[in-house]
Amino acid sequence: MKLKKLTALALSLVLAMGMVACGSGETTTTEPSTNESTTTTGTTGTETTDEFVIGFSNCSQDTPFFANMTPIIEEYAATKGVKVVSLNADNDVAKQNKDIQDLVTQGIDILITNPVNEDGPSAGIDACARANIPVVTVDKNVRSGNISWVGRDNKEMGRLVGERLIELLGGPDKATGTVLEIQGTAGSTTMMDRRDGFHEALEAAPGLTIVQSAYCDYDRSKAIPATQDLLQANKDVVAIFGHNDDMAIGAAQVCQEQGLTDILVCGVDGLMEAVLGIEEGTYACTASNDPVLLGQTAVDTALKVLNGEEVESFVDAGTVVIDESNVADYANADLDFAEMIK
Repeated sequence: MKLKKLTALALSLVLAMGMVACGSGETTTTEPSTNESTTTTGTTGTETTDEFVIGFSNCSQDTPFFANMTPIIEEYAATKGVKVVSLNADNDVAKQNKDIQDLVTQGIDILITNPVNEDGPSAGIDACARANIPVVTVDKNVRSGNISWVGRDNKEMGRLVGERLIELLGGPDKATGTVLEIQGTAGSTTMMDRRDGFHEALEAAPGLTIVQSAYCDYDRSKAIPATQDLLQANKDVVAIFGHNDDMAIGAAQVCQEQGLTDILVCGVDGLMEAVLGIEEGTYACTASNDPVLLGQTAVDTALKVLNGEEVESFVDAGTVVIDESNVADYANADLDFAEMIK
C-alpha cells in the first residue's frame, strides 16, 4: 500500500512538470479549530485511496453555493474511501492562508481550495509547494501554483444568459430598453467574466442599454437596496441580470414589491429558488453552476493526481441554460441547486 502511494506521487511529480508534487508520509490529526467542519472518512471506495487525506480550504460559507461545497466534497470523498479535513476562510485572505498552512501541518496529501480571490492564498499555496503538496482549485482559480482548476467558463455562462435574455425580449432587432446589472465582488475574476460574457451577448441588441449597480458581493441583502436605487434612477427598465441568482432573486423581490411584473430577471448558478421561480413565471432564466457536480469533479481530479494520472489544467464541469422550455427537467424543491448529470 505504501509503495503504491509513493509511486503514484512520483508519477504526479512528473506530470506536473516539476511545479508541485504529492505529499508524503502518514497523517496525524490535530484538534480541529472552531471553523473546522467535521472530518469524514469513507469506507466504500474501491481505489487504494484509504491512505490519502484531502485538505479543503473553502473561501466562505456565506452564500448557498459556498455553504454547499464543503459537505459535497466531504460526502463524495467518503464514498471513495478518502478522508477530508475542511476549513472555512470566512472571506478573509489572511485567514485562508493560515488555514492552508494549518492543513499542511496536519499532513494532507493534496489541497483542494476555493480561493477568496485569485491572488489571495498565495502564501498558503507556497507552503504547499515547499511541502510537495499538489493543489487543485475549485470554482475560482489562482494565478499560479496549482496543477488543475476545476470550474466553469463564467464568461460563457454570462454570454448564454445574455443571448437567452435577448430572445425573451423579442430578438436583437426588437429588444429595447434598460437592463440593470447587479454586480458581484470587485476584482473577482468570476464577476468580470460573467460581466464580459453578458456584455458581449448584448452587443447584438443595439436597442438595449446596460446600467450597472455598485458591487454587491453576491449578497442578496446588498442587492435589494442597490436594485431599489437603480429602479428609482432609471426608466424603461426591461430586465435585470445578477452575477448570481441570490442577488437576482433579491432584485426580483424588489420588482414584485413595486408591482413591476414585466421586468425579466435572470442570473447565474441554477439556485433552486431561481429555478422554481422560472417554473412559477417570476424568473426568466439562469445558467446552471451545479456545486454537486463541481465538488465531485474536484475530488475525482484530486484522486487522479494522487494516483499518478494526467489531468487537464482546466477541467470544465459544464453548464446549461435553464428557462421555461426545460425547467421541468431541473425543478426539485428538495435540492438547493439544479443538478446536472454527472
